[in-house]
This record gives sequence, structure tokens and C-alpha cells, in this order.
Amino acid sequence: MSTTTAAAATEPEVAKGWGSGGLFGNRELGSLLLMLTTPIFCLTFWYTCAKHHGSFFELASFIQEQGFQTFLAEVWPTPFDPYVWKIILSYMGFELFLMRAIPGKTFKATVTQSGHVPIYNANGFQCYLITIFSIFALQYSGIFNPAEIYDHMGKFLSSMNLFAICLCLFLTFKGLYFPSTKDSGSNGNLIVDFFWGTELYPRILGWDIKQFTNCRFGMMFWQVAIICYTLKQYQLYGYVSSSMMVSVIVQTVYIAKFFWWETGYFCSMDIQHDRAGYYICWGCLVWVPSMYTMHTLFLVEHPVLLSMPLTIFFTAAGIFCIWCNYDCDRQRQTFRATNGKEKVWGKEPEYIIAKYMTKDGEERSSLLLASGWWGLARHFHYVPEIMASFFWCVPALFEFPLPYFYPIYLTLLLMDRAFRDDKRCAVKYTTYWDTYCEKIPYKIVPGVL
Repeated sequence: MSTTTAAAATEPEVAKGWGSGGLFGNRELGSLLLMLTTPIFCLTFWYTCAKHHGSFFELASFIQEQGFQTFLAEVWPTPFDPYVWKIILSYMGFELFLMRAIPGKTFKATVTQSGHVPIYNANGFQCYLITIFSIFALQYSGIFNPAEIYDHMGKFLSSMNLFAICLCLFLTFKGLYFPSTKDSGSNGNLIVDFFWGTELYPRILGWDIKQFTNCRFGMMFWQVAIICYTLKQYQLYGYVSSSMMVSVIVQTVYIAKFFWWETGYFCSMDIQHDRAGYYICWGCLVWVPSMYTMHTLFLVEHPVLLSMPLTIFFTAAGIFCIWCNYDCDRQRQTFRATNGKEKVWGKEPEYIIAKYMTKDGEERSSLLLASGWWGLARHFHYVPEIMASFFWCVPALFEFPLPYFYPIYLTLLLMDRAFRDDKRCAVKYTTYWDTYCEKIPYKIVPGVL
């Protein structure tokens, strides 16, 4: 899940990305195509890892021999296993309880163009630590064996598909008929409404839906899953391989950084621009738990024993990339918090004061930083984020391509996001954005793109 800082939310504009006039051309057709293919896509990757050693050639041979109908019956386990639902609902209930019960500072995010100011209880890092502690407490006490998550992952994904689709149906209806804020409405088509959402900041009984789905379910389960997979490998072999250790350490640093910086994420594209629909909510409830952890799931039964120098290099390089990505976001956050008065890399910052109009005709302004990391490219922070993902996947080495899905997917996602963000900013800031692009001509990679 990218932690991309957006300029501001536009309403009621539909995000012009995958499935909405971007990658697939026709937004209705693209949205429908993604909704029909992504659930089976996730389960196929899990099935290939769990049953065919991560080999798509072995999977293809199985389908050829046994038939596609047999494949469908095996790839989609029952979504009605009571034991699996007990695990899912217990996890959800625990995270919802922590969201409300653990004290944190009040954080006010960027005001929307309708005048709404999203307010959050900023207790993400505390909840993150409590969740990790709870996993090991369950393991130590014998109440629950966390390694069972690996054993039931297929049923977990099947059940979460059902839950996520039901939630998205409810959110579509809610956004149209009883929204929590004015940042809501129809996109003009029921399919697009379901896919992209009808409401920007939905809340149910006081719980912020996107904070729960994106942060406290999706991102938190990413951490939970890789710990459970590590415990499973230990139970299988009596040791944790160096490849598993490197991958989990680098990912843990990345996820810890996310929760340390969670308030920054509340000002990101995912929160400020993308409504609560299938794209975001199904993505965080199903896509993140499956595809963001697939490389670690693969390593459970495919341990690789790396040399000590390679172990140290992969770990250090991955952590450095995460720091670089964090420093990019920190640099811009500090710049904006000090109204451009803090030095950047020891120098007075260069920036552009970009004026824009709100929906109610009020003139406002934003400071567009053009120094430090942000003087290299308009979205340079994507580069270390992609590189970090490579370093937590590369311990699997190169026998099978499956473990490298995430960095490939992330590259496509962030390129799409960079173009979407530039398009929004061009509409919002008009000639000021043109001036900024002349000053910072590259989107992502300095000197290349």
C-alpha cells in the first residue's frame, strides 16, 4: 500500500485511473473487468503457492490434466467455515476495540472542498505494538496457534471476498442515501459507484471505515500474516531461514514506519481522493492480505539459506530504501508544517505558492516544495518504495517468478498514481502547476521519466 501524499480531495470527480478511463479506456468496462478478475486472481496465486510450489507451469499442467472445473472447485474453498469466521471476526473486533479504546492525539486532516475536516484518533503505532504483542501472547499461552493462519489462508481469502463485497454494497447504498459528509454522491453509473465508491469519509457508529479497512485491517494484517508465516516455517523445519528473516525484517520496518507515520497517510491519495468502494475497501480487505504477503507465504515451504554477506546486504539495502522513502515524506510534511521556513538539506527551500479556488469560491494556496528530494522529481519517493519491495522479495532468489509479483505490481500502481496525481494537480493549480513542472520536469525518475 503506497503512502502517497495528495494535494487535496476533489469532489465529485472520479479518480481517473485503472478501470475509469485510464488503463482500460472505458471506466464501466474497466471497473467490471477488475471486479470479475481480481478475486480469482488472488486465490489463484494462493493456490499456486500452497498446492503447486509457486510454479505456474505446474498449475497449467494440473488444469490440463484435471480440467478447469476441478481447478475452480479447489482454488475457491468454502467461505462458510465457522472456525475461519471466528478468527476473522475476533481479529476485526480486537482492532475495532483498539481504535476506540487506546488513547492517542487528535489529528485533523486536510479540509475537503466541501469544508469537512476529517478528525482521527492518532493511536496507530500503539495499536500496532499491542497487536504484535498479542500474537506472541496467544502463541505462548497456547490459546491459539497463529501459524494456523497459513493453513487456513485459502478459506480466509474466500470468506473475506464475501465480507468485502457485502461491505461495498452497503457503502454504495450509504453514500447515496445517508452519507456521513457532503463529500459524496453518484459517479453517474451504478457499476462505477460500486467500484470507486460513493462516499469519501464514511463512518459507522463513529468508526472511520477507511481507517479501519486500510490501516487497521489491511496494513495490520500484513504484519500479522508475515509473523504467522514465520512461526509456521519454524514449526515445519525447526528453524527460520535467513531468507525468511530478511524478508520479514525489511517488511516489518516498512509497516512499522507506516504506523509511526499513520497521520501522514490520512493526508494521502488513498484517503483524500479515493472513495470507499471496491477499489479501496475490497483492496485492503482481500488484495493486501493476499498479494502483499504472497512472497512471504511462498518462503514458508521454500526456505533459502543465504550467505551472511548477502543476508546483511539485502537487509541493510531494504532498510535504507525505507528510510529514504520516509525521509521524502517527512521532508515535505515538515516543510508544510513550518510554512516553508525550515531549511531543506541545509539550504533555504525553493517552492512555488500555488493558488486555487474551492467549490464555494474561496481562494486558498498551497506550497509546492521544489528542493531536497522533491527537487529531483515530482514523485521521487516512489523510487525507494519500489526498491524496498524488491529487497524484501529478492531473498526468494530467482527459481520462480511468483515472489516478484508485488514489486512489479507496485511499479505499475505508482506509475498510474503519478499520472493521476499530476492530472489532478494540473486541474487544481492550473498555470501554477505548469510553472512547477517546468521547474521539476521529471515525474518519478530523475533524468528518465
